[in-house]
Amino acid sequence: MNEKQTANETSAACKEGSGGVIDVAVIGAGPAGLTAGLYAARAGLEAVLFERIAPGGQLAQTEHMENYPGFPDGSNGFELAFAMKQHADRFGVNHVGEEVSSVDFTQNPKVLRTAFGEYRAKSVIIATGARPRKLGLDLEEELQGRGVSYCATCDGSFFRGKSVMVVGGGNTAAADAIYLSRICEKVYLVHRRDKLRATAIYHKRLEDLPNVEFVWNAVPRKLVADEGALAGVRIEMLETGEERDIAVNGLFVAVGTEPNTEFLDDALTLDETGYIVADETGTTEVPGVYAAGDVRTKVLRQVVTAVADGALCAEEAAEYLAI
Repeated sequence: MNEKQTANETSAACKEGSGGVIDVAVIGAGPAGLTAGLYAARAGLEAVLFERIAPGGQLAQTEHMENYPGFPDGSNGFELAFAMKQHADRFGVNHVGEEVSSVDFTQNPKVLRTAFGEYRAKSVIIATGARPRKLGLDLEEELQGRGVSYCATCDGSFFRGKSVMVVGGGNTAAADAIYLSRICEKVYLVHRRDKLRATAIYHKRLEDLPNVEFVWNAVPRKLVADEGALAGVRIEMLETGEERDIAVNGLFVAVGTEPNTEFLDDALTLDETGYIVADETGTTEVPGVYAAGDVRTKVLRQVVTAVADGALCAEEAAEYLAI
């Protein structure tokens, strides 16, 4: 039996079997969702993960992680995500390859809708994560995949031996610049401030790289295209207002994230930036509904905190179902 057949049978069972009601429905299969599914299944609950693409989330697109405990030499994101999925599978977590498009938490059981049908669940854990924030420049959409990228480890190899630009000042931007410096001729790191927000360990590494040039106090203002592909970026120097054209073949944007919460449509309270309001256990204002990982309002968004969130939410869901 192949994986697609298994997914189809799982989907049918969720809709029709056992009264069609899932114990714990987990929306999203990144580190938070996979951990939530694992903990729920180990607690003897029927756990079903909804994910429209391959499990792992942004972790699966990370080439190298240095700060996940237990891996002193670092770990490959894809391999770690795959191991998390295997662990969840071992304890009987079910997977449905469908994207949840809307929910109704006013009903009990709660309702989840996809393009293929309607599911009901006694409890729901939302672990849909966040997506890269865009710059909002003209031609940005048109040039995506033609020079503009939001994932250096996914697309960096296309620019081997060429000049590229990274925009951002956090850990992701710093890690992207380091990765790209190994395969690209020149890397411009553009940041709107005069120092990075990234963890201190990145600073020294970047300064020691001969092909990385810092462009401080600057922001991109215009993308320049040639024959349908990116040819350069015009930046503005914020202190002087001067504009500078930099010829690059690739632009890697790492300026933060936006939560994947559009499908909720007022079902839960969101903060001013769109993240789900929940306490440290992931509990929202709706009984039986929890938020885990990057989609939740929190101070630190890392794989390790996403995993912790997933475990906490599963434990909270188990207690809720035991009442």
